[in-house]
Amino acid sequence: MDERHDERQVSASKVVAATPERVFDVLADPAAHALIDGSGTVRGTKAPGGTRLALGSRFGMSMKLGVPYGISNEVVEFQEGRLIAWRHFGGHRWRWQLEPVDGATLVTETFDWSTSRSPVALEVMRVPARNKRAIEATLDRLEAHLTS
Repeated sequence: MDERHDERQVSASKVVAATPERVFDVLADPAAHALIDGSGTVRGTKAPGGTRLALGSRFGMSMKLGVPYGISNEVVEFQEGRLIAWRHFGGHRWRWQLEPVDGATLVTETFDWSTSRSPVALEVMRVPARNKRAIEATLDRLEAHLTS
């Protein structure tokens, strides 16, 4: 697994034996997010079944970090089959970039808190380090989901 550490971003990449279109179909379906989440916090979607994300889409997720809560997200970056990113009220983003490689896909997930309303608070709470570990686990779960 390749890793990258940029200013207020943490990323990891993995080659997954699936086409970019198949990978993107999972990422653009909020109902699939709980299946691939490596953080253990995503419980389900509040979107109706069959909802496919696009630029500007808003979708709610049921979460649990100690206690259950809900979060509303908006898709803020989008290129069909190649890029999708969303953010919630805190302003930080989860970005997915897909690149075809020899019949497979290089999948890069990034937690970007450079756009956060309170980046220092996230750093003090060690959110980036936790999210880095969760990204690695999510990429493994995504691969398992697509290849099982």
